Amino acid sequence: MTEAPDSDAARTEEPGTLSAGETGIRGRLKGMDPARRLTVIVLAVVALLFAWHVASDRATPYTDLGKVDGYVVPIASQISGYVSEVPVVLNQVVERGDLLVRINPLPFELAVNSARAQLELSAQQVRAGSAGVASATGRLGVSRAQLDRAQRYYNRVEAIAAQNPGALSQADRDRATTQLAQAEAGVFSAEAELEKARETLGPEGDDNPAIQAAIAALEQAEFNLEQTEIRAPSNGIVGDLQLAEGHFAAAGQPLATFISAQDVWVRADMRENNLGRIQIGDPAEVALDVAPGQVFRGHVASVSTGISTGQTSRGGLPTAESAQGWLRDPQRFPVIIRFEGDEARGFLRAGGQASVIVFAGSNPLLNLIGRLRIRVTTLLSYVR
Repeated sequence: MTEAPDSDAARTEEPGTLSAGETGIRGRLKGMDPARRLTVIVLAVVALLFAWHVASDRATPYTDLGKVDGYVVPIASQISGYVSEVPVVLNQVVERGDLLVRINPLPFELAVNSARAQLELSAQQVRAGSAGVASATGRLGVSRAQLDRAQRYYNRVEAIAAQNPGALSQADRDRATTQLAQAEAGVFSAEAELEKARETLGPEGDDNPAIQAAIAALEQAEFNLEQTEIRAPSNGIVGDLQLAEGHFAAAGQPLATFISAQDVWVRADMRENNLGRIQIGDPAEVALDVAPGQVFRGHVASVSTGISTGQTSRGGLPTAESAQGWLRDPQRFPVIIRFEGDEARGFLRAGGQASVIVFAGSNPLLNLIGRLRIRVTTLLSYVR
């Protein structure tokens, strides 16, 4: 008996029935109703994003809490005087050694001339003292010669008196004794004068205290004269300039603020769980709000090992923090990023905002996604 051919209804597959080629994930999704299929896709995307977030949090940590930082130096005068010249203006870019402020040098030039004159006067006094020592030495020599003659005369008188007591009168003997005593007194006086002259003079030449004091005074005067010109300590920017010609500059009083451009970095506040794999030297990329569309290369220079937690002083009671809600705020630690090369120098402003990503892992896919992320971030700076 011949079987009847299958009808069209028999050949048509029932709704929800999968063919042999559609038994995978795609086939399963296709066999689901639209609402369930959308739910599965959303959950899968969320799971992928969560997995990427967990992995990138360690391999490519990112933060948009970055600040451009650098050395901000107050410019102050070491001397007091009236300002005679201010050749710079506020926010001017200067190079190392450029003149910032000049204080009237006339009083300090006069002080240098006075110190030089005092040095010459001290030298003359030392030379005079040396001559006094030489004179006292000569007088001591004469006194010793006189003592030698008086001693010989006294010895002859005493020898004659011993041999022939009646040959000399008592007056002759007394006169010899008196001359000897006077000669001895003269030697003592000359020695005292010589000692006094030496004490008054002190060491000779440049070792003399008067000479040393005069040299020190001259060096101080010359130093003060040099300080009348206040120059830039390095390449940088003049900020907070609040003075003009005629302004009185007191010693130690800040006249302006100098922002160094030679040593500028980014302080990136990373979450505590970002720090697990960050090492000094890891490459990094920085997006500056002041330079939209540009990404600058850098590296990790240091990782903070501690921050202030507001602990009480010794003897006080500790304060316990209470968390609000289910999740607590993450603690953040500064990570210092140094720039590579000079490509970012023209855009560096102390206090400027920056976004930072650190490549702490070697996963090519995560690193690629991280580079795309920082570039999207810098493009968004156009509309911030």
